[in-house]
Amino acid sequence: MYRAWIDIRTGRASPNRATPEVLRLSSANTDKHLIYLDNAATSWPKPPEVAAAMAAYLAESGGNPGRSGHRLSIAAGRVVLEAREAVASLFNVDDPFRVIFTLNATHALNTALFGLLQPGDRAVTTAMEHNSIMRPLRELERRGVEVVVIPCDTAGFVDVDRFQHELAQGARVACFQHASNVSGTIQPLELLVTAARAAGSYTVVDAAQTAGVLPIDVTATDIDLLAFTGHKGLQGPPGTGGLVLGPSFDPETLQPLVRGGTGSRSEFEEHPNMLPDRFEAGTPNGVGLAGLAAAIDVLTKRTVRRVRAEEQDLTARLQLALAAIPGVRIYGPLDPSLRTAVLAIRIENVAQDEVGLILDEEFGVLTRVGLHCAPAAHRTLGTFPDGAVRLSLGYSTSPDDVDRTIEAIHHIATCAPHPPNGLDAVGKHLPSASEKPL
Repeated sequence: MYRAWIDIRTGRASPNRATPEVLRLSSANTDKHLIYLDNAATSWPKPPEVAAAMAAYLAESGGNPGRSGHRLSIAAGRVVLEAREAVASLFNVDDPFRVIFTLNATHALNTALFGLLQPGDRAVTTAMEHNSIMRPLRELERRGVEVVVIPCDTAGFVDVDRFQHELAQGARVACFQHASNVSGTIQPLELLVTAARAAGSYTVVDAAQTAGVLPIDVTATDIDLLAFTGHKGLQGPPGTGGLVLGPSFDPETLQPLVRGGTGSRSEFEEHPNMLPDRFEAGTPNGVGLAGLAAAIDVLTKRTVRRVRAEEQDLTARLQLALAAIPGVRIYGPLDPSLRTAVLAIRIENVAQDEVGLILDEEFGVLTRVGLHCAPAAHRTLGTFPDGAVRLSLGYSTSPDDVDRTIEAIHHIATCAPHPPNGLDAVGKHLPSASEKPL
């Protein structure tokens, strides 16, 4: 791809990399309003109720949950329990103690994969996974676990027939994302879980991108282990997440990742087996869970289905407009109903990091560029190693934000140069006829 850098002093393309000041396209837009389109990394701004709940926890419930018998410890424990109940209700799990709190989805996935898989076991996954699945699996592979990666098409959808075939060969675990953090591609969750059930495999589902964005019913879908994070679609604070144990999953099957103090069975040096203590050790993030409970309360009142409908409408609006701009390529499903509010794009003749810089500094549009911690997905989509520009809408994205983003990308795409005469597609000087060797 031709990588052009625009010298705003001359308005001409330069084949040589320049300073950040030279990388920016000139623009008359001086509006300081920020358009935050990086919700797939973390949602922002958070609902005000989240900050209020966290401040109240620190001021009024600052004890150590489950460790002491005084009023502040009891109050803190009540907050943690309310958060557990909120998560259980959201995912339709009757027993709140089957909600295991972790730092984030990555922590939850490590708990699931390292707790289930031993040398000699077999795991099946897909070629769209985030490194939060791929890196643990590669480490487990090094230890003797067989890892089978099922190919996906260029829109990011897994080859279901291959998935079923490999599971039928025997696999202890089928682990896969519900939706891609790169392209927004939504995998056929029920179909994949059913295939794993038929093969006798445990299911580990990465819902980092879909918790709070798509309706998820752990009980009805019969998921074994669902990993989620609190700081994305749920609108909660960083440092919150969890692993939800499906009602038919036997906790004794899963070995704990961390052991230590729980505030329970303190007379024994062996770690307790009761839930949730079997998988939770150390002081919990009470202040974060207070914020998470408040965020889920806001979400419940708004409803996940309403969030999905609104985000799908805005995504369709953005996708349709960008598809009409010459030089802009969109990766992932063509049908907006088959993706979350995430679009990965590239602009012809402009490097991805330049696009992100221009969007930020000239238009106030905040995105994420690069490989998004998912090199496997970018290989599948055909965007490796340069990556793509990711636009991820969220709770606070407005139609005006979408329209202004369209205008910004249109400006960048239409101002992007074609390779000047005398330069080839990588910016090298082309010899004239008189310079060519005979």
